[in-house]
Amino acid sequence: QVPLVETGGRWVRPGESLRLSCEQSGRIYSSAVMAWFRQAPGKAREFVANLRWGRQSTDYADSVKGRFIISRGSAPNMVDLQMSDLKPEDTGVYYCARGTDYSRSPSDFRSWGQGTQVTVST
Repeated sequence: QVPLVETGGRWVRPGESLRLSCEQSGRIYSSAVMAWFRQAPGKAREFVANLRWGRQSTDYADSVKGRFIISRGSAPNMVDLQMSDLKPEDTGVYYCARGTDYSRSPSDFRSWGQGTQVTVST
């Protein structure tokens, strides 16, 4: 498995923006699907967004559509999640994942980072 490392999580107020980054150790191949998931305390891990690396097509959970953008990062082995108009319900640990299926299911992603905490509160 190829390590993934997420950065950028922190506490923010409702309405603010935040950018998360995920760095993969090694090149991301065009066949890869990179994704972000999140997990709130006591809840199951849920899909946030994914990006088909070669085609650069994206998919978003309804709860974040129009507020979050997944994109290639500043380096060839990085993927970002730009989050805007954050809400308290966006609070959770955000995980970066890599797979090969254009999927929303965590079970379809074999490589995971350790997660970065995002807290949205007043």
